[in-house]
Amino acid sequence: MALDIAPLRAEDRDRWNVLARGYKTFYETELPDSTYDEVWQRLLNADGVYGFGAHLQGNLVGIAHYLFHRTVWMEDSCYLQDLFVDEAARGRGVARALIERVAQAAREHNASRFYWQTRQNNVTARALYDKIAQHRGFIRYDYPLK
Repeated sequence: MALDIAPLRAEDRDRWNVLARGYKTFYETELPDSTYDEVWQRLLNADGVYGFGAHLQGNLVGIAHYLFHRTVWMEDSCYLQDLFVDEAARGRGVARALIERVAQAAREHNASRFYWQTRQNNVTARALYDKIAQHRGFIRYDYPLK
């Protein structure tokens, strides 16, 4: 298996669009096309958000989007916001490789923490996460602003 993890590049755009929409569909979120265009430009320009692509035999089969932010109590933290692997490529270590690559970027950035979240019922992803990270028992609440 020739798996290559690299920053997203311009030629990934069409396939990224499929994967990004798959991710948003999984989380039952609909966005206008213009939002995908804007996010893509931010990712390519490393405009506060960053992305890696997982290429399996030259085909983009997974994506990871992440960002750095300060907290009150520590310097930069690295937040893995989106992680998605094409269903046909699952079970081949793609998600783990993407997480490891983001972790490397966090280390290079001297981040104090690397973290992410998922839905409680996302049992497939949690099976991997429970092997490679620590669940510390936090529960997230979203307060509606609109």
